[in-house]
Amino acid sequence: MPGPANDTNGVTAGLVCAHHHLYSTLARGMPPPPKQPTSFLEILENIWWRLDTALDLDMLAWSAKLGALEALEAGCTAIIDHHESPKAIEGSLTVIADACAEVGVRVNTCYGITDRHGAGGASRGLAENDRYLHECAERGDPRRHGMVGVHAAFTCTDESLAAAAELAAKHGVGVHIHVAEGVDDVGAADRIRDLTRDDWLLIHGVHLPDGHALHGTIVHNPRSNMNNAVGYANPARFANPVALGTDGIGADMLAEFQLAYVRQREHDVDAGPDHAWSWMQRGRDLFPEAHDDRVTWSYAPIEPWHVAFTPTIRAIDVDIDGEPALRDGVATRVDAAEVRAKAAEQAARLHAALA
Repeated sequence: MPGPANDTNGVTAGLVCAHHHLYSTLARGMPPPPKQPTSFLEILENIWWRLDTALDLDMLAWSAKLGALEALEAGCTAIIDHHESPKAIEGSLTVIADACAEVGVRVNTCYGITDRHGAGGASRGLAENDRYLHECAERGDPRRHGMVGVHAAFTCTDESLAAAAELAAKHGVGVHIHVAEGVDDVGAADRIRDLTRDDWLLIHGVHLPDGHALHGTIVHNPRSNMNNAVGYANPARFANPVALGTDGIGADMLAEFQLAYVRQREHDVDAGPDHAWSWMQRGRDLFPEAHDDRVTWSYAPIEPWHVAFTPTIRAIDVDIDGEPALRDGVATRVDAAEVRAKAAEQAARLHAALA
């Protein structure tokens, strides 16, 4: 069998998106915000926090299903998802996991707790994480896992941060949290340092100091960081392991790798693609079942010095758990046209609620 990393025959293990927001798949084409954002906090307030409060479970199901389908078509067989839908919390993580299962894609999801809707909102988020993690343990399904989610330190009280860490330890999982993405969260390291463990996912880290002393994997999201104009994380400076995510902008990990490489090279002219390649490969360590998946690509060899400069590499065949999920670029378990049509209907509902 081909190895999990580079392969000269154009066959690899499945790719992993180490940080996604499947709830944002329907955001494309959404109405413009009521106020043009001029800072990262205003982007959150005027775009993403308006979006997540408009979601219901029907919207979420088709958003997750479309996101999973697009991941599969890009050779990404496992998604580590971070979810928020403050008006539709209970059962939301099962809706996401069921949608991914229908497509055939593996998922590790969590609910991002926050105190921006009051202590009751944070408690409901913790309860949803707890409920879903119990469900995962009962199912024992290698295609669905969970963590405890936290939006970010700057939207949570110290009590909520401690409660999330305690719940994660109880279930033997890590915490999935945005850390120092923008200047509003620049003090995050001081607030969570004593809580972090090696199984935590620390998302972004743009404004973390070099010697932050946090435990866990840094997940780099270059396209999102550039889009939100929050700065460059320069993840090569960290002693932590580094993985690669998309922060909700699809799950095309080869494209994200290509951008991660050129962004690093812009910062450091001596950088080659191997660093960014290792960040992408690190995702498989976070979702080890993906090592058993197989993706046949439209190009060979799949290795950093070729992929970095080769556009439009496509997944041709994908097998997950030894079963076909994609053949000749077409999903085998769902009707892709139907998924896109139903998702478009739900996107219209969502956009109408935002208008």
